[in-house]
Amino acid sequence: MASPNPNTHLGLSFLSLFLFLSLFKPTFSIQDPISVFEILPKYGLPSGLLPNSVTNYTLSYDGRFIVLLGKPCYIQFEYLVYYDKQITGKLSYGSITDLKGIEVQRLFLWFNVDEIKVDLPPSDSIYFHVGIINKKLDVDQFKTVHSCRNKVSGSCGGFWNQILELPTPTDDIQMLITE
Repeated sequence: MASPNPNTHLGLSFLSLFLFLSLFKPTFSIQDPISVFEILPKYGLPSGLLPNSVTNYTLSYDGRFIVLLGKPCYIQFEYLVYYDKQITGKLSYGSITDLKGIEVQRLFLWFNVDEIKVDLPPSDSIYFHVGIINKKLDVDQFKTVHSCRNKVSGSCGGFWNQILELPTPTDDIQMLITE
């Protein structure tokens, strides 16, 4: 009588283990999910790139992300920045590319921010790519998470807050089309 081949038993063991694991569907319960503000520093970026009004986000394995805000809003950094209700892009270490949903105002015009990068190794600078323009800013202004606002903060008390509300970049484009 021939002795059984040990490779056959090993193959059957792996097959059984594979079938068992394919039927087993683990469930995970995350008590305290990691916030988007904790993820950005893990990628070498400051946590204050996004406003505090983030309601939800998804991040895929390839770095593509979607960030949802409660509503569109503005934050005053060195320049006024507009955040749409949905922001998308691709996150990789030290950069965000294919960015959609963030715009910056310069001389009464709005420009899409296409890319954000930091120096590697980190320095005191952060770079914003707006079309063919690259703007270097001090990274310190993006280290803390800022509150969103939906109106102009006037230097004349709160007078302009009551009278003016900043148009969204889309409104500016619409106004140009209708003129």
